[in-house]
Amino acid sequence: MSRASFTPNSPSYESPEESEADTGVQQTRRTVLLGALATTACLGCSAHARAGEDPPGSDERPQKGDVLVFSEGDKEGKPITAADLPAGGPPVHAWPKDPKTSVVRSASRLNEILIIRLDPAELDDKTRERAVDGIIAYSAICSHAGCPVTAWVKSDVGDKEVFKCMCHNSEYDPRAGAQVVFGPAPRRLATLPIALADGAVSVAGNFIGKVGGVQPG
Repeated sequence: MSRASFTPNSPSYESPEESEADTGVQQTRRTVLLGALATTACLGCSAHARAGEDPPGSDERPQKGDVLVFSEGDKEGKPITAADLPAGGPPVHAWPKDPKTSVVRSASRLNEILIIRLDPAELDDKTRERAVDGIIAYSAICSHAGCPVTAWVKSDVGDKEVFKCMCHNSEYDPRAGAQVVFGPAPRRLATLPIALADGAVSVAGNFIGKVGGVQPG
């Protein structure tokens, strides 16, 4: 019986050393490729994270000269004009916007504002002084637990409509500087001085009063 034999020069022959070397090259190439893909993915993630960051100034408090823009609805982001405010309410929810950079200061919920237009004859003296053609603006954050003030309803203790926080039923009368008329809120809503320029509502100064709810502890 003949016995098949092969020599080192045979094309089908591969020494253990060569096999290990080829395997090492393949693993090195695979490692380099995976490393490059991971680096690219990380760079993409970093770019995405940077792109999703809030722009500078978006968490700053309203600044004098900021325009007030709709914070919700079909007109979201558009400037609010006197014509957008129905006499007697309801209020409009707004954000301040830097007219120079076009940055909307919406990165802090404490910047949300309620704007309402009322009959100047219904306002008390101090509120009338801060209003422009019956238009006045307040913080939209309840002074009790920091919930948003979202409702415009008839008061539980009177026959007039008021701002109401639905979290714990605190009510504020915008005709009297948003003083508390019902519920657990410890203080009135902060007032935001405003001005009218070419019919658009803008910020005329810093908040008057503390913005936000009572801090625990």
